[in-house]
Amino acid sequence: MTEPFGARLRRAMDERGPLCVGIDPHASLLADWGLSDDIAGLERFSRTVVEALADRVAVFKPQSAFFERFGSRGIAVLEKSVQEARAAGALVVMDAKRGDIGSTMAAYAETFLHKDAPLFSDALTVSPYLGYGSLKPAVDLARESGAGLFVLALTSNPEGGEVQHAVRGDGRNVGATMLAHLAAENAGEAPLGSFGAVVGATLGDLSSYDLDINGPLLAPGIGAQGATPADLPAVFGAAVRNVVPNVSRGVLRHGPDVVALRDASDRFADEIRTATATARDLR
Repeated sequence: MTEPFGARLRRAMDERGPLCVGIDPHASLLADWGLSDDIAGLERFSRTVVEALADRVAVFKPQSAFFERFGSRGIAVLEKSVQEARAAGALVVMDAKRGDIGSTMAAYAETFLHKDAPLFSDALTVSPYLGYGSLKPAVDLARESGAGLFVLALTSNPEGGEVQHAVRGDGRNVGATMLAHLAAENAGEAPLGSFGAVVGATLGDLSSYDLDINGPLLAPGIGAQGATPADLPAVFGAAVRNVVPNVSRGVLRHGPDVVALRDASDRFADEIRTATATARDLR
């Protein structure tokens, strides 16, 4: 049986540091690298990031949309990037934010979570806003494949609040409800459950939420969006031991120089490790 994602993630963070680097080849970043906004530029960008960092970062998070915009050839680049990153020991969280119902959700799950799929990833970001139960096909296949999910719970975009902060009839808001579902999925798992939440690092004090879901918390917002590694303990409290901070532009802007990419990645990993060391030692 494949070792569960949560166990593999805990080991990767302990060995390589708790850092997730985004692979976000948007047009402006390709231009900053001196690359063309086409398949050649996409291939060069993705290959450089993977070759520079796949042997040292715990997690990569490719943003599927930036590959999909090039059609089938872009998807082929994404497939190769995922496979090469995983072969080098990095875990891959596919940032596709899929969410649907029934057979359609099952098809999305098979695309990214079936062990024989060309785009098989260690975990997938998903949207629960057709109801948490709509994610069941993805939950079931993730368990079967030893993969994981990151469910949008408390996102950093301002628009998210109108849904995630909406209060249900039982007095609990929607974001807290998603966290509770995830805690149930992870009950009894050790050393870490495989079903995580996306929680923005820019949200400030989240002490009113129970973030201790025994699963990972994918935390975008470090770097270009304004949050710093030093902010993490105040935002996440004791749950910071399970945070997977995501940095994209803060690392990628140093390319295409491989040494500069590695130095930036190592620096963020060290800063995050230092900022969260006390809380991690308490686990």
